[in-house]
Amino acid sequence: MFDRRSFIVSSAIWFIGTTSLTRASIIRDHMPWSPFPSSAPEFERPGPWKFFTADEARVMEAIVDRIIPPDDETPGGKDAGCATFIDRQLKGPYGSSAGLYTLGPYKKGTKEQGPQSPQTPAGLYRKALAALDKYCKATRGGRSFDQLSPEQQDETLSGLETGKIELDGIDAKGFFDALLKDVPEGFFSDPIHGGNRDMAGWKMIGFPGIRYDYREWIKRHNERYPYPPVSIAGRADWTPHKS
Repeated sequence: MFDRRSFIVSSAIWFIGTTSLTRASIIRDHMPWSPFPSSAPEFERPGPWKFFTADEARVMEAIVDRIIPPDDETPGGKDAGCATFIDRQLKGPYGSSAGLYTLGPYKKGTKEQGPQSPQTPAGLYRKALAALDKYCKATRGGRSFDQLSPEQQDETLSGLETGKIELDGIDAKGFFDALLKDVPEGFFSDPIHGGNRDMAGWKMIGFPGIRYDYREWIKRHNERYPYPPVSIAGRADWTPHKS
């Protein structure tokens, strides 16, 4: 009959014997397991538009490039993929207001209460882009927004922001507010969502992304972060190449 002490000792000896260092192996090239294989993140790749028509996409690329214009160091909203980000979002749950209560009653609320209408983001963009096209062609000699000069584009966006410009059948200022939320999200979100291409937004502000440990830099102000940011997708040089 084993007492408790004998049982524990014998169990420990068995455990050590079954996990002997003689059975250890050297790991090379890659880890012998994959993290969360059943819940891998979905990646949005550049490619055909999923929500916007070709005409809508041209206008959206012009809009995002005026909201976030390019400079000598950082690409603008277009090259950073902001229009692609919005396109993918509108085609997904965000565009259909999935998970939100969208039944009535509908009453005009305060700004803090958020949208108070049955309009989904996808419906707002579709109607607003059509109304914007109608407005531009009626007031700009038949030209669409993407055909205007940068100065005229800025003037038009400013008119939407202040309410000076009214769009037929749609809340123009509400559309501009949506742009002012969605475009920066596309510029600073993780690249797996289609925007922030090459992590341009993160590089601009010195954000390290999901780099494992950057505590030593948290209190170092007015210094440019010297290491490249890391996306949820990792870095290309971290991915082992199959021979």
